[in-house]
Amino acid sequence: MNRTTAVTVVAVTGLLAAACGASPSTPGGGGVVENATFTAAIPADPGVLDPATAILAVTNNTLNYAYDTLVTTKADGTLVPTLAEKWDVKPESVTFTLRKNVTCADGSPVTPSVVAENFTHIADPATKSPVYGVLIPAGMTAKADDAAGTVTLTMPQPFSFILESAASVYIVCGKGLKDRSLLARQTSGSGIFQLTEVVSGDHYTFALRKDYGWGPDGVTGRTPGLPAKLVLKVVPNEQTAVNLLTSGGLNAAVVEGPDRQRVEADPSVKKTVVGGGNGQYFYHQGEGHPTADPVVRKALTQGVNLTELAAIASGGNGRKPTNLVLEPRPCKGDSVSGHLPAHDPAAAAAALDAAGWKQGPDGIRVKDGKRLTIRYLHATTRGQGVLAAAEYLATTWKKLGAEVRLQGVIDTKLAESLNVTQDWDAAWLPIGVSLPSQLIGFLSGPNAPKGANFAHLNNSRYNELVAKAAARPGAESCGDWLAAESALFEAGDLVPVVENTALIATKGATVEVVATQIAPTSIRMTKAG
Repeated sequence: MNRTTAVTVVAVTGLLAAACGASPSTPGGGGVVENATFTAAIPADPGVLDPATAILAVTNNTLNYAYDTLVTTKADGTLVPTLAEKWDVKPESVTFTLRKNVTCADGSPVTPSVVAENFTHIADPATKSPVYGVLIPAGMTAKADDAAGTVTLTMPQPFSFILESAASVYIVCGKGLKDRSLLARQTSGSGIFQLTEVVSGDHYTFALRKDYGWGPDGVTGRTPGLPAKLVLKVVPNEQTAVNLLTSGGLNAAVVEGPDRQRVEADPSVKKTVVGGGNGQYFYHQGEGHPTADPVVRKALTQGVNLTELAAIASGGNGRKPTNLVLEPRPCKGDSVSGHLPAHDPAAAAAALDAAGWKQGPDGIRVKDGKRLTIRYLHATTRGQGVLAAAEYLATTWKKLGAEVRLQGVIDTKLAESLNVTQDWDAAWLPIGVSLPSQLIGFLSGPNAPKGANFAHLNNSRYNELVAKAAARPGAESCGDWLAAESALFEAGDLVPVVENTALIATKGATVEVVATQIAPTSIRMTKAG
């Protein structure tokens, strides 16, 4: 989902030197290049950099370079050691034995107490962390044993993904742990890169930590080919990002829109296709919202040709959605098919008529003196497909007799509207999670702004199935997790439209990608093609 200010795009000529390194470099082992700079595009400014408040994808993708987690998920879904060298899993708990001699970027040690404090901080009600109940399951506690070198995460009852949950929690250490106000515009982690410069709305610069020695697969800060410097360049326009990539001004960009064909045709660019999460929209069910009425939700969904909308939103590059979780997903089944109403505008109009929503002289439906007004919220930084999808939905819903107000906003404003002002009725909102349990806080529980439940959902069937699933281990729980998702679609709580795919395009570098995130320790600089 995962905040922006005014954006300035630097000219291509100004980026060429940054992308290739400030001075000539020499090839390292295996044809890699040493002392180079890796420059990647991000679509918006990441905003506040505290991992305890980070819910936007662009924010977490930025933090990914500076922070470690206890374990790391590989592209095939397996977990490998990072801060933890081994672990012992039980139904209600997991105990991690930490690596020795791990240090924060400021030189301070990363101990079990440091790790435990991260979990405790997020779980503290005073923190009001939007990731509590999402990245850290509600009720989880952490206990450190510095003498034994262990930290134990415990749930009050058995929990399906107690080990896997730890792969998503960035561990803050050092000065930032003592004074979290520093984390607004700085990082304080044990990751392989350290943030050294922030120019809001323009770029974020990181330096390689040569003392880093605990990466997955034995990677250290002295592994040949790692970039000496890493720059995340704010480039909100995808066409501009592709221009910079093909000309050598960028080493990496995520491409989802019409410029994808241009990238695919360029032999000098390496391409990796990944699932990019679902294109989907939510209905707000808070008091006073017309979408609190299940008849309205079903009618609005029935009125839309989801196949057409999927093609528009994805630019023809999408796939049929089957699940709410990113690949590699622990539960592989299809929770979507057969659980959404069929496209039937006539039935939708009849249902609204029967429910008392009568069309007025201007064609807008009215009930009890209230017009059927749908404020549709979407981000303006997600490409032309999302903008076109908004226009398509507006046209479709107007035919049903709704007054539609399109509210396109930048990412920071999107987060504010969702969680604070609540000034929307339907919202296009991809949520990228790696576990179905990470959706619980968004789809149930305390409503925003007190919790992460931004759409004020209260689906009793979903809650019942989630409780049942959470008490079962791993694969045994998947049937209930999938059924819980289906219950959301049947109630019209959210509408999965399309599984997006994204093209991770690189030039002058090779990377490994997990979901849509570049694995920082995998970056290797190469000679440009």
